[in-house]
Amino acid sequence: MKPERLVVGRIAKAHGIRGEVAVDVSSDEPSRFVQGARVLAGDRTLTVSTSRPHQGRLLVLFEEVPDRNAAEILAGADLTIPFEEAPALEDEWSFYPHQLDGLKVTDESGNELGTMDRVEESPASDLWVVRADGREVLVPAVRDIVLRVDLDGGTIVLRPPEGLF
Repeated sequence: MKPERLVVGRIAKAHGIRGEVAVDVSSDEPSRFVQGARVLAGDRTLTVSTSRPHQGRLLVLFEEVPDRNAAEILAGADLTIPFEEAPALEDEWSFYPHQLDGLKVTDESGNELGTMDRVEESPASDLWVVRADGREVLVPAVRDIVLRVDLDGGTIVLRPPEGLF
């Protein structure tokens, strides 16, 4: 099921006294937090006034957030955009997490291994969490292991290392 919104960042905390917030960005689109860009925090629309990099995050000042008190209320909020505004993925090996949810996971021989549950980001590669026999198996999303993703057919074909499942 396609979500209504796509998460593009999360407000980590308030920064300073002017209303800036530290944002952990989860979007590959560099223009997502430029001046004038709009994102949603819950049902609230926020307009970027300024943004700048700071210690692996962005410090963002939103027009609608006048001071630190207002910024502190937003701590922990997901920043989203309507899914229709999300860029199309052109690489055949790129997927939005919601596209993978619930897909049947098999090995090369067609043996069912489990069901795709969610995607967790990690520094080296994303980890695909597969529910298998009541437990979670973390599968590195690399081409040596993930052989095929058939969104229309609802399957993911893996070549898992021995012992992973």
